[in-house]
Amino acid sequence: MPLALGVLIASLIGSVHCAAMCGAFTCLYADETATRSVALQRHLGYNGGRLLAYLLLGSIAGMFGAAINQATGVTRLAAFVAGGLMMLWGINGILAARGTSLLHAPVPGSWRHAMGAALRRVSHQPPMTRAVATGLFTALLPCGWLYVFVVTAASTGTPLKSAALMAVFWIGTLPMMLAVGAGAQRVLGRYRQQLPVVSAATVFLLGALSIVLHLRGVSMPGMSHVR
Repeated sequence: MPLALGVLIASLIGSVHCAAMCGAFTCLYADETATRSVALQRHLGYNGGRLLAYLLLGSIAGMFGAAINQATGVTRLAAFVAGGLMMLWGINGILAARGTSLLHAPVPGSWRHAMGAALRRVSHQPPMTRAVATGLFTALLPCGWLYVFVVTAASTGTPLKSAALMAVFWIGTLPMMLAVGAGAQRVLGRYRQQLPVVSAATVFLLGALSIVLHLRGVSMPGMSHVR
């Protein structure tokens, strides 16, 4: 429960990043002639697609986490690996907001081409189909913020719990994604510039929390538990 609460808070704080990166995708299914109720239905369809994508990513991450634990014989090792990666990402995010960074991973061209091809394939579909499909394709985005939470979900070590944690992440992003547009940006005002640092610091703390929460559950071959 504490980890889920941490994910919810972090996703709420960092959801501005989601709006900035994914907000433009609303153009793929938006229609200025549509009524307000129809537009809302399509936007809900888009966010429903995002939820399905996140649940799929979470399930896969949980399987990887379970495989790491089983292969090494160290219970919850995935949680420590995930916590360390989150702390590293948080430090890098803080430095990047200050004009420098430790890590910079270029986006593979094949990844960009796959995303472009997927979006082109649905561009001629009906608006609601485009909305849901676009939400699904967000799983292909080279988004470090998204994959920080996928790694966090892997720390649970089970597909079900991992998917549930990604659902919590989705809930945290939903208010901002539903409020995408100029109005949301004006509400944030000057605080918007501080959010990258706040988000990175939150992820760092979330990684530390993940490690601390699992410390009592460490076990190794020949040891029932470590106190």
